This record gives sequence, structure tokens and C-alpha cells, in this order.
Amino acid sequence: MRPKDLNPWDSPRAFYGAELRGKREAAGLSQDELGALVFCSGAYIGQMENATRRPPKEMAKLLDAALHTDGILTRMCEAMEQASQHAEYFRLAAELESMASTICEYAPMIVPGLLQTPEYTRALIRASRPFASEEFIEKSVITRRERAQLLDGPEPPEVWFIVHEIVLSTSVGDAAVMHAQIAHVVQLIERHRVVVQVVPMSEGAHPLMHGMFAVMSFSDAPPVVYTESAYSGQLLDSPALVASYTKTYDLGRAVALSPDASLAMIRAAMEDSAP
Repeated sequence: MRPKDLNPWDSPRAFYGAELRGKREAAGLSQDELGALVFCSGAYIGQMENATRRPPKEMAKLLDAALHTDGILTRMCEAMEQASQHAEYFRLAAELESMASTICEYAPMIVPGLLQTPEYTRALIRASRPFASEEFIEKSVITRRERAQLLDGPEPPEVWFIVHEIVLSTSVGDAAVMHAQIAHVVQLIERHRVVVQVVPMSEGAHPLMHGMFAVMSFSDAPPVVYTESAYSGQLLDSPALVASYTKTYDLGRAVALSPDASLAMIRAAMEDSAP
């Protein structure tokens, strides 16, 4: 991958990329040659050097071993992880989300994080973690809002959500919070920032019943799937598993209401939730 002109002081990830490139070149290795030593493609090495991907810690350890860098890349990776405001299990998924060209997510119970208003996020955390400190709650709200900024970027990803109707009828916070949250979703749809389909309760059993997941696709890398439960999450990159989740999502699109019918249902829920 052709190097980009990066300022290493722009971000910790840019600094990491500049350090990796310098140490690779000092070792006299091409990206492809280093990739062969650490069991990945040269393109993936290029993505790390260009600060479009941050390596997981296990990859950093392999790079240190291949380049004889005495653990410095691993320590830098650990420092970046500690600096992240995201939960440990979601950190790499958040990185990938910010680089995805398409995101297809199913939400069975709550409004997806990318669509949440600060008030909805705050009420949700207070309900699910009643002993959390105000500092923790506010940091979580800020972090989630920062994630959502990718929808307003100059080249936002194509984002498609399927939500169950129960998401619209489950009150989080008071009536004003819920009304504002649903109105925010309507606004994003009307601005053509996202596509949303609703699985109505009348549908009964459906292909997406097994829980939340998101399929993320990239212009220069294979797709991945992220799944999450209450206090843990998992990234899946097995081609067979990704293909199965993608097929399941396509089946979910087939049983959900059309985008126009879904928008009508969401607007009706907004009117019903008016305080």
C-alpha cells in the first residue's frame, strides 16, 4: 500500500503507524515481506502504517518479534487501548466501525448506539447500571456521541438498521426523552443518513431472533461481524460465519416492513410518545 503523508502527532494511531513504518524500513523489509512474517497481508501492514487500522495486541506482539523491537509496539498498542473510552471488548469494533464503508445492524431491544440521543443514552445507562457514577455516565454519553459523528462526516458509511418494533414501544427515560429519541431517528432517515426497517411484533418468529449483531464491510478489507451481549462483545472474521450472518440479515430485510412503511410506523410511535 502506498504510504500516505501522515503527521505522527495527529493521533496516537498515526504515531503508531509512523513508528511501525520506520522500524520496518530500518529492517529492510517491504510491507509484503513483513506481512509474511506475521501471517497477514502486506495491505494490512499498509493500513496500520497509514493509521486506518490499529492492530490488536496479539498482532503487535508478532510485529515486535519480527522486527526485534523489544516490545515497544505492544506497549504502544496497550497505551492506545487504555486511552480509549470504549469498553475493552468494543474498542477494536469501534475502530472498524469508523472505517467501514457499509454497516448493517440489527437491534432487538434498544435504539442502536449510532442513533441514540444523549438523553436516551444517559437514561439507558442509569437504568442498566444503577450504581454507576455520574462521571462514568457522562463519559459514556460523550463517547457514544463521538461515535455517532461518523454519520455527519463528508463521506459517511452506508448505514442500514433493522429494529424490532419493541424498540419503539419500550420507554427509556420519560416521555420527553423517548419522543426526542424517536424524532431524532426520523430526522436521520429523512436526511438520508440511514435506512431503517422495523420488524413488527405481528411477524412473530423471524430470522433475527438470536440477538444483536452488525455486519461491517470495507472497501479494502474483508467484512467482519460484531455481536454483543450485556457485558461482552465479539468480533468474527471467519468467512463462513460472516456469510451466515449476512444471509440472516438479508432474510431479516425480507420479513421487515419496507423502509417507507417502517418510517410511517416510526412517525406514529413519535406522535404516540409526545409528552
